[in-house]
Parts: sequence; C-alpha cells; structure tokens
Amino acid sequence: MVRKINAKLVLKLRAEGLSIRQIEAQGISGHSVIKVERAAAAEGLSWVTAAGMTESDVYERLFPGRGQHESVYTQPEWGSLHKELAKVGVTLKLLHAEYVDSCQAVGSPFMGYDRFCKTYAQYVRVLGVTSRVGHKAGQTVEVDWSGPTMQLTSPATGETTRVYLFVGCLPFSRYGFVEPTLDMRQDTWLRCHVAMFDGFGGSVPRIVPDNLKTGVIQNPPEGEVVLNEAYRELAAHYSAAVIPARIRHPKDKASVENTVWSVATWVIAQLRHQTFSSLGELRAAIYAQMAAFNQEAFQKRAGSRLRVFQSEEQPLLRPLPQTQYEISQWVYGRRVGRDGHVVWEKNRYSVPYTQVGAFADLRVTDQTLEVFMGSDRIASHLLAPVGMVNEYRTRDGDLPDGPGYREWDAVRIRDWAARIGEHTTTVVNRVFESVPVEEQGLDAALAVLRLTRRYSSARVEHACQIALASRVRSPRYAHLRPILESRQDETGKRPSRFEPVGEQTATNEAPAGYVRGASYYGGESK
Repeated sequence: MVRKINAKLVLKLRAEGLSIRQIEAQGISGHSVIKVERAAAAEGLSWVTAAGMTESDVYERLFPGRGQHESVYTQPEWGSLHKELAKVGVTLKLLHAEYVDSCQAVGSPFMGYDRFCKTYAQYVRVLGVTSRVGHKAGQTVEVDWSGPTMQLTSPATGETTRVYLFVGCLPFSRYGFVEPTLDMRQDTWLRCHVAMFDGFGGSVPRIVPDNLKTGVIQNPPEGEVVLNEAYRELAAHYSAAVIPARIRHPKDKASVENTVWSVATWVIAQLRHQTFSSLGELRAAIYAQMAAFNQEAFQKRAGSRLRVFQSEEQPLLRPLPQTQYEISQWVYGRRVGRDGHVVWEKNRYSVPYTQVGAFADLRVTDQTLEVFMGSDRIASHLLAPVGMVNEYRTRDGDLPDGPGYREWDAVRIRDWAARIGEHTTTVVNRVFESVPVEEQGLDAALAVLRLTRRYSSARVEHACQIALASRVRSPRYAHLRPILESRQDETGKRPSRFEPVGEQTATNEAPAGYVRGASYYGGESK
C-alpha cells in the first residue's frame, strides 16, 4: 500500500519558503511536491485557505477519489539489489534485465526500466540507505540507548538502582548529548528527545533512531515505516521526520554508535570511582563530562565538536517551538456512556451528547485530556488531579437543553422543595442555614428531597412537619427516614415496639420521634 501525500504539510512548507530539496529532507519526494503544487494551482487552493481545513479535506480536494493503491508489479529485494550494485561492473540496466528474466520465468508482472530506476531511487531516499556523501550541518540527529549502564546507590541501605543512558549525536559536528534515566519506557524516550533539543538550542529535520518499539512499530524491507503515534507527534511538533536505521545495519547511524563507545570512556569510566545517590546529582556529573568530551580536539580534523557545533551547525538549527512538547498517551476505543461522558482513571469527561454510544480515542497528557473521533477533536478538558476519583468534568455546551441536564444548585433545590410543600421547604432552608458555605448543603438537601422517590410527596411533607416539631433545629435525611419507615407520619399506625421520647400531649399530637423502649428489650414484644 502507498501512503497518501501529506498535501497540507507540503502547502505549509512551501508557504514558509522551503525549496523542493529542503522538503525532500522531510521524507516527501520532489515529485509529490510538484503534484501537490499543480493540483493546488488547478483548484485555486492556497495555504491561507488550506490552513483552516483538515489534512483529509485538503487531500480530497486536490486529489478527489484517489486513495491508497497497491502496486501490481512484482517488487525485487531492494536490499540485495543495492548490494549487487556496489560490485564492479554491475549497473541498474543489468539488474533490471535480470529482474525481468526472473519475473517472466514465473509469469509475474514486472516494472519497466524507468519505473524500476525511480522505485530504487525512492528506496534509497526514504529508507536512508548508507551513502558515501558527507553529512550536512543541521540536518540530522542520531539517537539511541547506550548499552553500558550506570547505577545509583542508596546511602541508607546500600541498594543499587540501574541507570540507563540516552545518547544523541549530530553527525556533522559529532556534538554529543547524554541524559540519564531510570527506565526505557516510551514517555522517558520522548522526554529525552525534548531535553536533547533544549540542550542543542534547536531542532533538525531528520531523526535517525534504532528500531526500538517505543519509537518504531514496523520497518519493513518494502513499504513505509510505521511509527509509534506518540513518537510521530513529537517529530511533527519539531517539524522533523523520523527515518529509522535499517534492522541490523548499525552503519546507518554510525555517528551515535561511535558516541556510545565514547560515552563509555568519557562518562562511565571517568565516574566509576564516584558514588551517586540521586538522579539529579548523576545528571550534573554527566553533563560536566560531556562538556569536556565535546571540547576535546579532533584527531583527524581541525577544531573540536563544540567549536564546529557553535560556529557551523548551531546557526543552522531550526528554532524550537514556542511551546514545549507535551508527552501524551493514546487510549483507543473508549465508549461514550449514556450520560455523555467517557471514563479515564475512574473520572468522567463530557463529550457532545450526539456521540452517546460511539467509540472515541483519548489523548492524555500531564495536564489535559482530549477526545477524538477519527482525526477530529471533539472535546478537551483539564485532567483531574492524581488520586481523585468519581470526578465529573462537564461542559455545559456538551449537554442537551432541558431541566434534566441543569447543574444542581441551591435555587434548583429550593424550587423542588417548594413543589413538595411548605414544611419541606423549611427543612431545606434550615439545611443551607446550618452550613458555612452553601455548596456544602447541596448533598444533604438533595438526600431529603430524594425521599420522594420511595415515598409520596405528601408523606415526606408530613414527615418534615413531625421533624420540625421536635427538638432538632435542622432535620436531615437521618431524622426523616426512621419516621417514614416506621409510618409515624400516618395517623394511628405507630408500631407497638416503639415508645415515644418525652411526654405526649393530650391532643394526641405526633411525638418528635420514637426509640425502642424497655418492653422491647425485655422481650415482651417478640
């Protein structure tokens, strides 16, 4: 399958003044750039208009009806072909003739010579096959984990903790960067990239990693590289393209491989006699050692890594984005509940009510939670603090109109109480009067009113009247429920096993409440 051209990105880069050759450094072929420009000119589409459109809408407008296409031609083993081409006397013409003969022998379709050459050139360009051409300043950074590790030692117990080393290197100047970490998880891998670009003071168009699962999902011999979604987002944030090295081809990132061994000498070996108890302490020592490493003079060229970096490469680095990249985590296939919320870490976040029952994808950062339907973001919320559960983050615009979706407040609760009766309203008012902040009385007042779900409004009103006649200044749910359960609100239906508290008036007025008397505990009523 062939991936669609990122037409919106091409229009953006061209609007920023990048040449076709510079855009090719982003992993987009020059032919694709020309196709996008021609289609945009025919459609009258400029970046000013495309900026407000989605990536899929831009592509559909420029190339209507064009999707992903699978090549009908038999693909040769491009890796083996590239090795054969390096041999004396071997040309693409000869290799194409041999390719045609092999296809005819089995009756499979084959490419013409022109397409054969173009496909091979695309293979070399996209997959980053090793070239004898020297590196260009400010174009590439190679990254990897160091095989050798370090350790932290607890001063109290003597226990040791392994420390991993992230290594980055700019191939042109050989300027190195090392960041210590306690693990090699995906978010740690991304944070190391952020720290590296901050240390360089800029970013580059190409990132060349190894094929580790925290960054690269699939790097097939044929076809396109499949990146981890979070890693792809980080590269897009820095306007960079991730071009992983081929599997079992360390020469594709020889600069960082050499730097890894230099780190073993300049950092690990130099610090082997020192003991570190905290990651911050170790980081400061590593930064000092790397500063000395970068200042060391070259053996076979003039200057040092630092000098070449500052004078020739750093001025060509791309400026860092205005906002620092946020580490994100993607969660796929979360169903929108009937209450119009999705659940994350036992908290609920609202989405437009029209999406109830649908499946959404969540992008979670350290501070926010975003909800996506396909490529469209439909909701964004501040993330609930760590440790908080059963928290609702609800936007009024996500819920439909109607009183059933209004937020509970004192006004709404008093309206409900007024519909039940005068004594219920008095109970609710006294609940609010008994708390220093009105919001503290919402749950207590609602508990009283929700008794009408089990008992009639008339019975709840009568129970409130009985409770108000007692010594309790502000009756609550705990006072009203026993009255209703024991039917004290119904005349002549007082249970025999309950005795009144205090003296009863001659007018047979209902008492304030009842407790079990001596006769009950004596066993007479059993």
